[in-house]
This record gives sequence, C-alpha cells and structure tokens, in this order.
Amino acid sequence: MSELEPFYLPLGDPDSGRFHATFSTTGPWFADAQHVGPPSALLVRALELCPPSRPDAPELQLSRITVEVLGPVPAGEVEVQARVERPGRNIEMLGAEMTAGGRAVLRARAWRLAAGDTSAAAAGEVVPLPPPSEGALRAERPEGWLPGFMDALEWRWLRGWLAEPGPGTAWARQRVPLVAGEKTSPLQRLAVVADSANGAAARLDIRKWLFVNTELTLHLHRAPVGEWIGLDASTVIGPTGLGTVSARLFDEHGQTGQVAQSLIVRPR
Repeated sequence: MSELEPFYLPLGDPDSGRFHATFSTTGPWFADAQHVGPPSALLVRALELCPPSRPDAPELQLSRITVEVLGPVPAGEVEVQARVERPGRNIEMLGAEMTAGGRAVLRARAWRLAAGDTSAAAAGEVVPLPPPSEGALRAERPEGWLPGFMDALEWRWLRGWLAEPGPGTAWARQRVPLVAGEKTSPLQRLAVVADSANGAAARLDIRKWLFVNTELTLHLHRAPVGEWIGLDASTVIGPTGLGTVSARLFDEHGQTGQVAQSLIVRPR
C-alpha cells in the first residue's frame, strides 16, 4: 500500500484551506468522486482549527457534527473554510463549507461546548468491542467496490464484511494521513471511518443498487483517542426508496459516540 498518497495535499499554505484531493479519497461508488469520509474529516479539521469567539472561553469540545452532502464531491482541488456562527463563552455553533469548482459540495454545522468534570456521573456506555487484534484482516475489495479509499484503510472485521448483507462490526485505521505533512487527530480519524457505517452495514449488492447517504451526523459523549476507530452498524431499508444507518462508535477504550446517516436507495 506504499503507493497510496495522503488523502489531501496542501496547495500553498495549509492554513489557506486549499487542497488537492488525491486518488486515495475516491470510491467506492464512482471513480472520479470522493468517499464522503475524507472530506468530512477535512471539515472536522477546519472546525478544530477555528478559534473560539471569546478570548476568555474555557476549554471547548465538539459534541455534534452534521455534514450535509450537497452533491458528488469531485477529486481534485477543493477549498474548506470554517467560522463561528453562534458565538458564546460556553456554547458555540460553528459552520464549515467545502467548495469545488466554485460550487458548494459539503456543508457542516457543529456544536462546540465547554468541557467540565462529570467523571463522577459518567454512565450509559455499552460494552467495549473486542480489540482490533481479534478482528479478521480483510484486505481485498468485494467485486463492484472501486479502489482508492477502501485501500487507504486497514480493516479488521468482528462481524460481517462489505460483501455480506446485514449488520457489520469492524475496526479501521488509516494507512495514510488526512493531510500530507500533518498528524491526523483522533476526531478526524473518527470522521473518516464513521461515514463507512453505510458500507459496513450494507444490506444490498452495490453492483445492483445505489444506497447513498445524503448526510452524516456524529454525536460524541467524549473525544476519541488513538488510531483505531470501531463501528457497530446496522441499516434499515424502507419500502419507498429511503433508508437509515445507525452505528455506535468506539476507540480502544470503549464507546465514544454514535453516527446516523440518511440514505436514498435506487436500483442501478
């Protein structure tokens, strides 16, 4: 896998927000379009770098991130910008946008909340997943799944597989950095993997059906740590062309949040 490039190459100053999306971002649906995982993570990077609105703000943490998919996200040059939309000392709403060829392709909104010590009241997490070492290493791609993004992650499956219909449980970690020359943050890694919940829990054959998500919503009850991100995902397909995906998200210490996706489902 040494021939794989980082997901994004900075164009000029990395703080300019301009990047080249490499082949590693593409697939599995269309050879010239990005998987939504890497661009969602690039939006998360912009949100993490967005300074607080008040100099006296305490430590702030992202708690909910929604990415709206406005259309296919092409590979090649993209630009990302983020801003504070609702300023506050303890609660802020942030917005971010990715454009390509002068067209908005992704928009994100996120709540950023003040951190505090609630360790004495912490409760409700599900049982942690078995460690990645207990998962089955599956390096091959199923027939019909295009190369690029799927090859840029290492997958270890605890239940199911991409070509097996039904719920799926897996660990994944990036083989390449999000941005060349940078260390990828754990939250960026989480965003890269979270958009794969749809594929991990696919109930339909990708060669016969399109089941594309129109959005991605992350809810966090704590920040993730480490390189490995786990997901335990399931899909519901309705009778009128709609579907939903939900997944619990994990790091090696336990549950860190959950993700939901809305699908449009059509025969190819």
